Amino acid sequence: MLDSSLFPATSRGSSKAGKFEVFEDKAGKFRFRLKAGNGEIVAVGEAYETLAAAKEGCAAVQRAADGASVVDADN
Repeated sequence: MLDSSLFPATSRGSSKAGKFEVFEDKAGKFRFRLKAGNGEIVAVGEAYETLAAAKEGCAAVQRAADGASVVDADN
């Protein structure tokens, strides 16, 4: 079982909060990356045809992660 103390919660809007960056890749597709408060990239989204679709992908990740629990995938 995972130790939940290893995943401290952060307040929304704090200086340590992560951020989504939306960008155009070399192939002309739009992607997003999620950066932690320390600047480390922790996730990268799939390729989207439009900027609006990439932004909706960010919103979908935010909705899916809100209140999500951390579980051991082996169980």
